[in-house]
Amino acid sequence: MVMDDAGDLRDIGEPEIDGAFLASGGVARVRDALERDALPVVDAGGLRIGAPIARPGKIVCIGLNYSDHAAESGAAVPSEPVVFMKAPNTMIGPDDQVLVPRGSVKTDWEIELAVVIGETCRYLESRQEALSRIAGYAICNDVSEREFQLERGGQWDKGKSCETFNPFGPWLVTADDVPDPQDLGMRLWVNGEQRQNGATKNMIFDVAEIVRYLSRFMVLEPGDVINTGTPAGVAMGTPGQPYLRAGDVVELEIDGLGRQRQTVGQA
Repeated sequence: MVMDDAGDLRDIGEPEIDGAFLASGGVARVRDALERDALPVVDAGGLRIGAPIARPGKIVCIGLNYSDHAAESGAAVPSEPVVFMKAPNTMIGPDDQVLVPRGSVKTDWEIELAVVIGETCRYLESRQEALSRIAGYAICNDVSEREFQLERGGQWDKGKSCETFNPFGPWLVTADDVPDPQDLGMRLWVNGEQRQNGATKNMIFDVAEIVRYLSRFMVLEPGDVINTGTPAGVAMGTPGQPYLRAGDVVELEIDGLGRQRQTVGQA
């Protein structure tokens, strides 16, 4: 579905938005059909909102990308982006239930700006080229289990890849509708109390540099997702702050990208 200027939802007439859709010029096709008023209005009453991207090839994450979050984590500000991967099947809809894993005592929240790749990125030379390959932006909650991530040996991935750990959406906002991805406020609440209040202008490595940098180490393909890091305010960095438990409610928003709401359950 796509939202028109009046706020109505329209059926895009294609099975789903995925890498093949983006690689084949799907955004331009839908925009043209919308301008011609060729897309039927959809009654959204009672419909579940799913993640706006289907089956990402990979979810690449950038850690410690806000200086205040690095400080609360007790980590030095990185000289290069900290890169790790998250299992693609962690992606769920923006309002779907988040499950605390079995045996977990440190399930945490992280509001992040997510980047969706629209064209293949390989050894990009410039920031401008990097920005031109972005299809759009969305909200991500990079849910993390801190004991699994930091206290159980190995790398971070196993604390990041539990089921339901990547609520995504509600919208894929196309790049041309986000004039400056480094000028977005971002906020997160747990049970109605604000825990994070940051802004993308405070990233250590901005969106253009992240995409350019990653393309030197891996091929980014249409439909791939990049989670670009979180500001301060996570449970791990707040002494005495409880981690998520079944029954908690997490709400988060980024300027111009919509809002998410998840109720926490138990796996």
